[in-house]
Amino acid sequence: MESCCSTCTKLSSASPSHPCIADSRGFGRKFTRNSLDHHLLSSSLPKPFLQVNNARNTFLYRRSSSRFPSTASRGIISAEAWDFGRFLKTLYFFNGPPSPAKFVEFLVEKLSGPSPKEPVKAMETSGIVLVAGATGGVGRRVVDILRNKGLPVRVLVRNEEKARKMLGPDVDLNRSVHLYNKMKWGAGFYQDLSTKLRKLIVGDITKENTLTPEYFKGVRKVINAVSVIVGPKEGDTPDRAKYSQIKGDSPEMVEYLGMRNLINAVKGSVGLQNGKLLFGFEENSLKELPWGALDDVVMGGVSESTFQIDRTGGENGAPTGLFKGVVSTANNGGFTSIRTRNFAEPEDLSAYDGLELRLKGDGRRYKFVVRTSSDWDTVGYTASFDTVGGQWQSIRLPFSSLRPIFRARTVLDAPPFDPSNILMFSKFEYDGKLNPTFVEGAFQLPVSSIQSYIKDPVTPRFVHVSSAGVTRPERPGLDLSKQPPAVRLNKELGFILTFKLKGEDLIRESGIPYTIVRPCALTEEPAGADLIFDQGDNITGKISREEVARICVAALESPFALDKTFEVKSTIPFSESFTVDPENPPQEKDYNIYFKGLKDGITGKESLEQSPVPV
Repeated sequence: MESCCSTCTKLSSASPSHPCIADSRGFGRKFTRNSLDHHLLSSSLPKPFLQVNNARNTFLYRRSSSRFPSTASRGIISAEAWDFGRFLKTLYFFNGPPSPAKFVEFLVEKLSGPSPKEPVKAMETSGIVLVAGATGGVGRRVVDILRNKGLPVRVLVRNEEKARKMLGPDVDLNRSVHLYNKMKWGAGFYQDLSTKLRKLIVGDITKENTLTPEYFKGVRKVINAVSVIVGPKEGDTPDRAKYSQIKGDSPEMVEYLGMRNLINAVKGSVGLQNGKLLFGFEENSLKELPWGALDDVVMGGVSESTFQIDRTGGENGAPTGLFKGVVSTANNGGFTSIRTRNFAEPEDLSAYDGLELRLKGDGRRYKFVVRTSSDWDTVGYTASFDTVGGQWQSIRLPFSSLRPIFRARTVLDAPPFDPSNILMFSKFEYDGKLNPTFVEGAFQLPVSSIQSYIKDPVTPRFVHVSSAGVTRPERPGLDLSKQPPAVRLNKELGFILTFKLKGEDLIRESGIPYTIVRPCALTEEPAGADLIFDQGDNITGKISREEVARICVAALESPFALDKTFEVKSTIPFSESFTVDPENPPQEKDYNIYFKGLKDGITGKESLEQSPVPV
């Protein structure tokens, strides 16, 4: 036997999911009736859903007698009776009306286990980069850079024909890879892979119904180069003649409503910087889960547990969940657990690196289990964790540390763990190992929250190409004659910069790790000129589209670019052209040098509430 309270999370895109926490205790410590918590022995626990009556003797402990010499020598508690009614209620709670045939099958299969065939497979994670606006001047250059780096790319475009001509034939599905995997894994796996490998999404961010969620599966990072189309001219004339009219959808539709639609489409796939709360209290509200006890009664044991909300038992008197009960090794038992029913809709956690539990430890070892199937008895991806007695602590369980376990044995040929849906919490160590902290008797474990997390260092998941000048149209005292055309003509151009700023704010408020790049006037010049990065939205000048594309790709991998908003321009004035000598090209830049000089929280909006500053 062993002691363990386990958390198991189920992940599977095709089936519902549920969570569960378990506690099981092993041999080692002698108990008497008087040494147990009298309050618990008298069944003072709130009656769990699986309790069949109001009897106060669910557990009948006694000192071992001469009838039980083997247990007497070890001081183990014995039980008078197994609660068959509680067993049936457990099955009913998690599986619906009991099926005699399935019950018999469960008992037969319980005697056997899987035979190891291959080494455990490493877990696979997807890292697709979505490029929105992939046929634009910056977007198509971003696609080329990502391809040259060998990174998986998916593009979002409105015009399919234009995209194929501009981006090449490999913008479509890689059918040879699909065929291979179809033969290897079967049609179901093939269908899912088809979505993951799709490289071209035809959609319009101004039309929410075109952004089908299935198309964004596997996307972990986004570079958004979508922009409203201004004027009929692409050139960069001295008087900026292209700023004459808006072509196509309005700035409000593209820069604001379109941004909202795009964020909603990718939010679940790219993840939130502070993680996704699965259970716990947030802003005075409770994110609840349908918990139920799953104890050793299913194996003939008599241990009993429950899960309740303690309104003042958390940190600083805050509410917390409380897993508590009594564990006994009688009747070959020795574990308690709590688990949720299958979720009505699976939780997709594929954007995250693991789960974090906030709990008050008791010095014992518990176990966390993640299941990839909604079936009753399946492989669980498992990790044990130790707690510190009497202290609130955060336990991080990386998905990469979970190992596939079936009936306490490692399954070496289990499929890779796929964190796309959440399931349960459970029990036991594995492969014959005992829990070294096992103690029989009463226990309680406060758990205030369970949420996913992104491991450090966090890097941007959403890089957006905005524009310098977005805060200037409303800035008091600004000399508009010295400003670029877009600032002077903001109202005539449908409040283009006003809605660009509103779109930026949606990103900053979304919770997604981001970078907002505000280039000055874009040119067709080559990259390579010296750069100036600035904040506060004050600079004017020009910059190469190629350079902006490189900055965007670099920002995806830099923790120094996280949650930064900045303007950028080259040191070359408008009056001069920048060229590159093919025989002596400039060295590639280390953009981290620029990112490291940026500060948090500076957007230029500060100037709207301050006295005017000359520009």
